[in-house]
Amino acid sequence: MLIGLGCGCLFALGIGLAPRLFLILAWIFSERWDIVWQGNWFLPLLGIIFAPYTTVFYMLVWSPTGIAGWDWLWIALGVMLDIMKWSSWVKYRRENEYYPETMP
Repeated sequence: MLIGLGCGCLFALGIGLAPRLFLILAWIFSERWDIVWQGNWFLPLLGIIFAPYTTVFYMLVWSPTGIAGWDWLWIALGVMLDIMKWSSWVKYRRENEYYPETMP
């Protein structure tokens, strides 16, 4: 019997490689987006731009009864991944000789 990749594995791989793309697709096609964000567009837009992993994890763990218990661990993991992404970007800019020293 041949066991293939499930949809969950492909979804996780896609989020890991391109979280912004998956968030934009969720914004366009998902019914959950409107339920989680309740018609707000500014906060999710900031999440897509600056903290995509945190936004993804928030969307995945959100429930109508609220976020509690171990759900906060997943959100903290998203924050950690976003901080690691931004810090590696800053490190790359500092080490790259083509960026001038006056750049932040």
